[in-house]
Amino acid sequence: MLLQITPFVFESPRNGRDPAGRVLKMTANRYWTNESVTNDEGFTLIFAHCIGAHKEQWEPVIEQTFRTQQFKPRHQRVREAWAFDWQNHGDAALLNRDLLVSNRAYAAYEWGAAIASFVRSPRMHGKRIVAIGHSAGAGAMLVALKAIPLPKIPYVLVVLVEPTVTSPAMFYRHIVDSVTAVVAATMMRRERWRSRDEAFAWLGRRAPWKLWDKRVLRSFVEHGLVDTPDGDVTLKCNRRQEASAFPDVHPHFSAVNELTRIGRNVPIHVVWGSRSELVPRIVQDSLSDASEGRHVASITRLEGGHMIVQEAPDRIASAICSALDAASSHVGVDSPARSRL
Repeated sequence: MLLQITPFVFESPRNGRDPAGRVLKMTANRYWTNESVTNDEGFTLIFAHCIGAHKEQWEPVIEQTFRTQQFKPRHQRVREAWAFDWQNHGDAALLNRDLLVSNRAYAAYEWGAAIASFVRSPRMHGKRIVAIGHSAGAGAMLVALKAIPLPKIPYVLVVLVEPTVTSPAMFYRHIVDSVTAVVAATMMRRERWRSRDEAFAWLGRRAPWKLWDKRVLRSFVEHGLVDTPDGDVTLKCNRRQEASAFPDVHPHFSAVNELTRIGRNVPIHVVWGSRSELVPRIVQDSLSDASEGRHVASITRLEGGHMIVQEAPDRIASAICSALDAASSHVGVDSPARSRL
């Protein structure tokens, strides 16, 4: 299946840390076919990546999801997909370069606000929006709902892959040491190579990249790196920006509150890797703890690690397709199974 890809740039909502007259940009790709966009019963999928990634790393998942759903009943097919860059990641990092300050994190709150602005825009009115987030991207998809009343939630379902959303108690008891180690490792990581071919070979011999699906690794080399004036290539999201995102945990605490708030109104499907290095089982189980008022529609465990989107995109696509197939088929114009904004 040949997907059309259209790039977009959106202005993020202004916040108190923006300089006068300037706002951060959020970059996005829209994926579609001439046939898919004529199906107003189909799903609009929106994707948010993990820390250190970029929107194009979702492409193997997106392609397989389109392919799997294309001959199913119209209400189970994909109408279009959108993948977003966090404002200090991917192409957005290049557009925002002069606004990115290395000594502060660009929080998932800011990304969530940009996503909220997108899903509440006229462009999305009446569409059946499915929010899909990986790791910190899962948190961004949830915090995007903070200012939206429950009856007006624009998502018809949510898929959270290895979500790092959690309560403060769980974070400080079970995750904080791992985050500290990840920050230290990120700051020591190589971020410059003589060419994309050298980067592909170097990354492909080392963890975690050697575990990645080759399509995703090639995408990272093509879209996650940028040419330097002296002919080398370097990371679009530099290691200082990447490292600064990990300790910025308050959005994850807000996100678990949103999960609790919407869980009985919007189907939430959670996908875990079998060797989840960052989120221990006790934290995983807490996200579906009924005694805390939390409810999820399904829990799927797949072979892979925390970076399962990169390692096993076809398995992730299969899990997404299962969630789409389970969704309501009530898609009339005034149906609650459509965006209400």
